[in-house]
Amino acid sequence: MSEHYFTPDPKVGHGEREFTVRLRGMTFTFVTDRGVFSRERVDFGTRLLIENMEFPPDAVILDLGCGYGPIGVVAARLAPRGHVYMVDINERAVRLAEANLARNRILNATVRVGDGLGAVPGIAFDAILMNPPVRAGKATVWRLLAEAEAALRPGGSLWVVIGNKQGAPSLKRRLQELFPRVEDVDRKAGFHIYRGVKAGAAAAPEG
Repeated sequence: MSEHYFTPDPKVGHGEREFTVRLRGMTFTFVTDRGVFSRERVDFGTRLLIENMEFPPDAVILDLGCGYGPIGVVAARLAPRGHVYMVDINERAVRLAEANLARNRILNATVRVGDGLGAVPGIAFDAILMNPPVRAGKATVWRLLAEAEAALRPGGSLWVVIGNKQGAPSLKRRLQELFPRVEDVDRKAGFHIYRGVKAGAAAAPEG
């Protein structure tokens, strides 16, 4: 069985590449490699999440399953007075994410290697951003959703992108079990952006 990107130490050979992309009206440069998710480009689902995600400029944010880092890098630009934590089980992805923070001159972000919220113990988040590792299986994704809900501050939000073919209806039902409010934020080309809001008060996102 071939390995996939939800692997601590990919054995596939290296093949680094670099590309530049416009996201949220800003230009970013990313280096990617074999053994990480969507190495050729920022995939449609990730781009849709980036275009929709909202949080205050001083938010504490988690990019859960960061890959080479596009979501977390953009989030750090959108929250210049906050801090972004980026976590991935894939050590190669973590190295790339660190390199991409440097490439894009991002100083308000930290990358950690680990499986889920165990890599960032004791931190309460205003927002958690997630393009879930569906190839790792439903049990893994469900666990990560529950861990994310527990790590949010009251009123905090979990933002998830998921495709119809990847199980969007069942994931939405799972979010509805975890959160008192689940919003359908956007839907395009078979992909959904869901936002689960934890009970409690939170400041509205600022412009």
